[in-house]
Amino acid sequence: MELRIFTNLEKTKSISKPVLTTGTFDGVHLGHRKIIDRLNSATNKIGGESTLLTFAEHPRMVLHPEDHGLELLNTLDEKLVLLENAGLQNLIIHPFTESFSRLSATEYVRDILVGKIGVSKLIVGYDHHFGRNREGDFNQLQEFSSMYQFDLEEIPAHEVENCRVSSTKIRQALNEGQIILASKLLGYPYQLSGKIVKGDQLGRKFGFPTANIAVEKDHKLIPSNGVYAVRVYINGKRAKGMMNIGHKPTVSSSRQKTIEVHIFDWQQDIYNKEINIEFIDRIRQEIKFDSTDKLIERLHVDRAQAESILA
Repeated sequence: MELRIFTNLEKTKSISKPVLTTGTFDGVHLGHRKIIDRLNSATNKIGGESTLLTFAEHPRMVLHPEDHGLELLNTLDEKLVLLENAGLQNLIIHPFTESFSRLSATEYVRDILVGKIGVSKLIVGYDHHFGRNREGDFNQLQEFSSMYQFDLEEIPAHEVENCRVSSTKIRQALNEGQIILASKLLGYPYQLSGKIVKGDQLGRKFGFPTANIAVEKDHKLIPSNGVYAVRVYINGKRAKGMMNIGHKPTVSSSRQKTIEVHIFDWQQDIYNKEINIEFIDRIRQEIKFDSTDKLIERLHVDRAQAESILA
C-alpha cells in the first residue's frame, strides 16, 4: 500500500481505525523501525491502518530557535521514502508551533488524537511524555484510553534498550566520522543529496576531477571533515567514488567548507544535475600536505583504498 500523507488534520477522518504512534522519527533508524513493525502487527490484528503523527518542524527548533544546535539525519523527502519502505500506511505531518506546544496533555489527547484523528489504538515507547512541559505520561494515557475508548500499548523498556539505537548516537557517530557505526545503527548507508555546481576545478588539474555538491536543505547533518568511500547516484545510474569534505588546506586558504566527489570512470557532463551520495566508509581525516605532489600521491592511495572498500 502506498504511503498516504496528510497535512490537514481535518482530512485524517478517512483513515480507518488508526493504529497510531507519534514522534519525529529523524533517521527512521532501527529503533524507529521496531516501533513501526509493532504498529503494523497491531494494525493487522484489528484491520486498521498504521499511522504516524510527526511534525513539520523539529520541536527543539521551535522551542529553542536560537540555540538548538540540531542537525537532522533526514530531509523530509528521504524520510518519506524510508517510512514507506518500512511499511507505514499513513503519515500525518502537523505544524509544531508555540501554541501547539502549549496544549495540555488533556487537550492534546482529547482534541488532536481523539477528536481529529480518531485514534483506535495508540502505541508509545516506555518513557513517553507529551503535552505542555511534557506533563503527560503513561499513567495519564491509561486514564485517557479508558475515558475516550481507545486501546493503548507501551513498548517494554527492555525491547527499546536492547536495540540501543538513538538519533543522538547516530549524529555523534557521523560527527566523529564513524560511518560504519552510523550505518549499522541506521540500518542503511547514510545519505546526502544536492545539486552539482561548478567549483574551482583544481581537481581536474591533479587528474582527479570532482563534482562540487551544494546541499540545499537547511539543518542536514554533514559528516565530519575527511575523505570517504561513497556510492553515487545520478539520473538513476550508480557509480563508485571518493568524497572529500572540508577546506582543502593544501591548495586553499578559504574557510568555506566544500563537499566534492571524484566519481570513478565517469565521463558525462553532470553540472546542475541532482546527485545522491551513500557513505560507505571513511578513509582518512583531512590533511594539509607539504606540496601538491604529496597530495596527488595520497589521492592515488585514497582511490585504491576506496575501490577496495567498494569492491
